[in-house]
Amino acid sequence: MFADLISSANDYIWSIPLIVLCLLAGVYFTIRTGLLQVRNIPDMLAQLKKGETSPDGTSSFQSLMMSLAGRVGMGNIGGVATAIAFGGPGAVFWMWASAFLGASTSFIECTLGQIYKEKDPDTGEYRGGPAYYFEKAYKHRFRGLSVFYGILFAAVTIVAMSYFLPGVQANGMASAIDNAWGIPTWVTAIGLVILLGFIVLGGVKRIAHFAVIVVPVMAILYVLIAIVVFFMNFTEIPRVFGLIFGSAFGVQPVFGAILGLAIKWGVQRGIYSNEAGQGTGPHAAAAAEVSHPAKQGFAQSFSVYIDTLFVCSATAFIIISTGMFNSFQNEEWLDGASPVIDSGIGGLPVDVEPGPGYVQAGLDSVFPGAGPSFIAIALSFFVFTTIVAYYYMAEVNLNYLTRKMKNRTAARVMQRLLQALVLVSVAYGAVTTAGAAWGLGDIGVGSMAWLNIIGILFLQVPALKALKDYREQKKRGLDPQFDPRKLGIEGATFWELRADGHELQGRSGEDLPPEHLGIDSKR
Repeated sequence: MFADLISSANDYIWSIPLIVLCLLAGVYFTIRTGLLQVRNIPDMLAQLKKGETSPDGTSSFQSLMMSLAGRVGMGNIGGVATAIAFGGPGAVFWMWASAFLGASTSFIECTLGQIYKEKDPDTGEYRGGPAYYFEKAYKHRFRGLSVFYGILFAAVTIVAMSYFLPGVQANGMASAIDNAWGIPTWVTAIGLVILLGFIVLGGVKRIAHFAVIVVPVMAILYVLIAIVVFFMNFTEIPRVFGLIFGSAFGVQPVFGAILGLAIKWGVQRGIYSNEAGQGTGPHAAAAAEVSHPAKQGFAQSFSVYIDTLFVCSATAFIIISTGMFNSFQNEEWLDGASPVIDSGIGGLPVDVEPGPGYVQAGLDSVFPGAGPSFIAIALSFFVFTTIVAYYYMAEVNLNYLTRKMKNRTAARVMQRLLQALVLVSVAYGAVTTAGAAWGLGDIGVGSMAWLNIIGILFLQVPALKALKDYREQKKRGLDPQFDPRKLGIEGATFWELRADGHELQGRSGEDLPPEHLGIDSKR
């Protein structure tokens, strides 16, 4: 009965309206930002350098790595496999489409995250995200509604990030390790819980430093392996792209019956992977130390490209070029599912569960004996950093709900309970079935996407003003600096104080104390 309830809730949340909302929002923001995805690629690349930093904030590059730590995970391997299994190869095209359009959506949400960030009075670290900008953007006009919406998003995010989503990641990691080395899932669960317990107690700085070291290495190695497979299966390139584009639009008769599913699964898994519009990116974006919010908006837009156009495409090519997949006519997890096609080259038995096993089989066909182990190792790093990022986002939203509590001991107890819930979710997810884990994960992603996309459609103006201001300053040859009052943006208290600090520094020639550039509890 619980499985049926999860399935029904998932079908309701990920119905056609959400798919349409995600795509149309991307189209709309692409137009409003003047094709930012292409026009501002140089600005995106500029944020990949070390950038500004401070004792209170991470650099733009560190925040990008934190964001990628959350984006690059099970969705890039198991998510692509399930999209191909239930939506056909054409789902890959719709993952690309959602990423291209979603880059503009990501810019809007992440720029808003920077504009309305705060400084934590306890830790001194920057905090922000959808809950913060929902409350602060129109607090001066619709105080009751904005506060309610912020609380609602924070509550949904805490549940999603601490319970619904970590289980999917742990399940994929445990499954891949079991496939590669025969290690029982409960053993993986114990090891993962111990390692996570060490990291989550260290705060955002430890998360940022860990992500900067691990994320680039694991992503580059994975893409390099895919490139090797690409050249080894060079003759398969026309067939791969023919399958992707042909089935994306129902041109190939064998995939005509699942055209709608190609769009559904492509967009659904695309958002699960790149998180554009879900509301996760703004949390990492807000932690960055930048001189203008648009800078971090560009960095987060580029992270969508890295996630889907690079890493997800690498997975898709490994699976499709080697033929190690099955596409199913309905959306069942194997029970009663029947293949629409044979699997092309080699093929897989119907009873191979969609997920990491597809990629492991694909690599194993090219590198006999090494494929399962490599994917197990890569996925372990992907999953670990993603769960750590999930915890960070859950903590940020818990901090939002408790930041005005006078009893700080109670707030710290709630934080410990949150840490315990994440670890329990990881342990349970590692040993449960893949279908149950994905069902919970999709509910978490979909719930956040509904709230965030609707919210930023109403709150888009400050982000668009920031983009226009950035472009105008760049045209004048300036390094853009941000003062929200000059743009008529209200509620961005942090940036008002920062702008005042820069003006005073310019007149007196003296550095201001750090507290003049942040927000303490008294203010």
